[in-house]
Amino acid sequence: MPRTPDKQPPRTKKYYRKTESGAGMTKAGIKRYRAENPGSKLKTAVTGKVKPGSKAAKRRKSFCARSAGQMKKFPQAAKDPNSRLRQARRRWRC
Repeated sequence: MPRTPDKQPPRTKKYYRKTESGAGMTKAGIKRYRAENPGSKLKTAVTGKVKPGSKAAKRRKSFCARSAGQMKKFPQAAKDPNSRLRQARRRWRC
């Protein structure tokens, strides 16, 4: 049975951040996504100070590793300091 794609909230200011403010979804966007996709474990970015080895630190490390791969895959975005990729990595403190 083919999997149906998850429903995404509309790309509005309420649900998604501007690129300049770190890209990604807002708390309201994540709340709406989780309401439309029961069982989802989507969470907001880990932006604060975390204890080494904590769950949040592991999530950050995982995101940074994945996004580092994106930097290699998309060198044009990696060079542009204002790209969504670079801004998101800055927001996650990678």
